[in-house]
Amino acid sequence: MTTQAPPSQQQTGAWSEVESPTSLVVRFPDNDPLEMDSGGQIAPLTIAYQTYGTLNAAKSNAVLICHALTGDQHVANVHPVTGKGGWWETMVGPGLPIDTDRYFVICSNVVGGCMGTTGPASTNPVTGLPYGLDLPVVTIRDMVRAQAKLIDYLGIDQLFCIAGGSMGGMQVLQWAAAYPDRVFTAMPIAAAARHSSQNIAFHEVGRQAIMADPSWDGGRYFEAGQRPTKGLAVARMAAHITYMSDEALHRKFGRKLQNRAAPTFSFDADFQIESYLRHQGSTFVERFDANSYLYVTRAMDYFDLAADYGGSLALAFKGTKTRFCVVSFTSDWLFPTSDSRAIVHALNAGGASVSFVEIETDKGHDAFLLDVPELISTTRGFLDAAARARGIAPAGA
Repeated sequence: MTTQAPPSQQQTGAWSEVESPTSLVVRFPDNDPLEMDSGGQIAPLTIAYQTYGTLNAAKSNAVLICHALTGDQHVANVHPVTGKGGWWETMVGPGLPIDTDRYFVICSNVVGGCMGTTGPASTNPVTGLPYGLDLPVVTIRDMVRAQAKLIDYLGIDQLFCIAGGSMGGMQVLQWAAAYPDRVFTAMPIAAAARHSSQNIAFHEVGRQAIMADPSWDGGRYFEAGQRPTKGLAVARMAAHITYMSDEALHRKFGRKLQNRAAPTFSFDADFQIESYLRHQGSTFVERFDANSYLYVTRAMDYFDLAADYGGSLALAFKGTKTRFCVVSFTSDWLFPTSDSRAIVHALNAGGASVSFVEIETDKGHDAFLLDVPELISTTRGFLDAAARARGIAPAGA
């Protein structure tokens, strides 16, 4: 992994770099707080991030990757907790569509997360204890404000591209609406401009599972030396079902039994799908914080971009010069194609340059994370054309 060094503390006179064995980390001082939609603020604010590739002399080749609900900054490197590859290693890397030999790629952990950026597990400077639920409630707009502070810190005026799927796609849309002059191209994938009531309902089931775990202890479980792993695992299991399509579940599992010839007539994991979901839950709790799950799901629930513009999504993008590529998947019932079409219609009404691709696949919402050839070719084609227009040389040129 090649990283571009951030400005030094001497150059900025305000920021400080924080040592971390797994990420680049910047700490913004008390006098530069993150002002939040809730009326609260975070100070000091810490942002953990990763970079890949090299920023060119014109600073015109920077790509910001926005991660989804349970993602983090480790988009294209081995994850320090799980030991697995980056969560978007099909898309980001040398010679891949988001080519780190050509672009300077940045990915930061969102505010409210649990991989180094200020979140509920971070120390509250007022109490000296973890924030817990004392952290102000976070919104997508707050996440983007924090990312904008990071981009300022890196000395980048305009991003060549912002891309992300699901909650990452929400951040892409918020960026394009709030900072249109700072975004040359935008790729919201498998996303929506507002969270549906059904999706809010799924999130509430997950939050209630966490809060019903006795070890949650009103969000103060760190102080008690415990973690609500059972509740968090159930939340993950319920959410994971929504990321897959019925076709994909049937193809992969059907009604096959797990390592047995006949049912046990018990509440053990008789079926392969039961064992799979339990595994997903148990591995998830090793890398994610329960309170962070509450915060980031709530941020998605509150997202309604049109509400910030008098109920008109078209006004959010009126007159924008940003070039958009909107992508959806036919089997995604969590963020169906109708959500993407609504974005495209608003962009057209706002006079934006937009292309739209609906990809045929049975892989469900998670398709944006998987090896889907049409997504790879679409991304490569869109970025290559934009790079030529921006004068960004091909890798090796």
